[in-house]
Amino acid sequence: MDLLVSMEAFLRAAEADSFAGAARQLNVTRSVVTMRIQQLEEHLGVALFHRSTRITRLSEMGEVYYRECLELIGKVQDLRKKRPEPVVLSGSLRIHVLSGFALDHFSRTLINFRKTHPLIEFEVTVSDRVIDPVREGYDIALQAFPSKSDLLIERRLIPMDSVLCAASSYFDEQPAVNMPEDLIRHELAGYLCLSQSNKFQPARIDQQFEFLSDPVLATNSVHLLHEFARAGSGIACLPLIVVAKDLEEKRLMRVLPNFPMPKMWLSAVYPECHRSTPRVKTFVDFLHAQYTEHPHWQNALGFAPVASAKNEPETELVEV
Repeated sequence: MDLLVSMEAFLRAAEADSFAGAARQLNVTRSVVTMRIQQLEEHLGVALFHRSTRITRLSEMGEVYYRECLELIGKVQDLRKKRPEPVVLSGSLRIHVLSGFALDHFSRTLINFRKTHPLIEFEVTVSDRVIDPVREGYDIALQAFPSKSDLLIERRLIPMDSVLCAASSYFDEQPAVNMPEDLIRHELAGYLCLSQSNKFQPARIDQQFEFLSDPVLATNSVHLLHEFARAGSGIACLPLIVVAKDLEEKRLMRVLPNFPMPKMWLSAVYPECHRSTPRVKTFVDFLHAQYTEHPHWQNALGFAPVASAKNEPETELVEV
């Protein structure tokens, strides 16, 4: 029994002095009104009406209950009228984004988000630096590198697989690379944002290799590494998200495809104090919903799915 629905049927019948009149007001059959009032009487354990073939009038207990119901239903209707309006998000978000993700993917995210939240304004800095959002005053940082602060929340978004790649023209004058140890004889490019730009760790399920090499190029710019590889200058380790199109269109080729590099994740990292800030939380939730655990650039190249980040909770990053 829906108590409020039965109470409304009782009030209408009491005011109309008729079950049929109550049925007309409620746009239901007389039998429905009768059933609702009978259920209410059984619930209360009292008779609310004196009934005869010609007269329907309130009993003594019915009159008492009528006054109480009238007051209660009135309060319920007042509460319904006072339901808060949906919160309209406004204000600004200051965001730092890795260039490899920003240039080809992040603009669509902003456009889609602002369709729902047009009053949110964005200040977006694009670079490959590893930043501390707390010290530098960012609301959110989208990054794939270890945090520099102990007061951050991390929300994983998408896998950031890396691949060793080079232009086919590079191998016109250079020997083939069949095993990881062959890399030491080649022109390599490393990424300064990693803890050791000259450490390469290709691995297979049954084998792991790690060695140090002096790169001919060490930089914090993923796009400089990209151009280095496309120019046929050597072998670079680059995020798949950056080079997927070049690999599909044969401008670049994978080196040691059977020895994948260690996996990383692109994460939304933000100060712990912003955990409950509506616009930060809403935007991070939107990012999390936008990207699947197996993005299209991985599907195109046949990369195996990784563990889902969809239901992964926020992680507090604590520096030790």
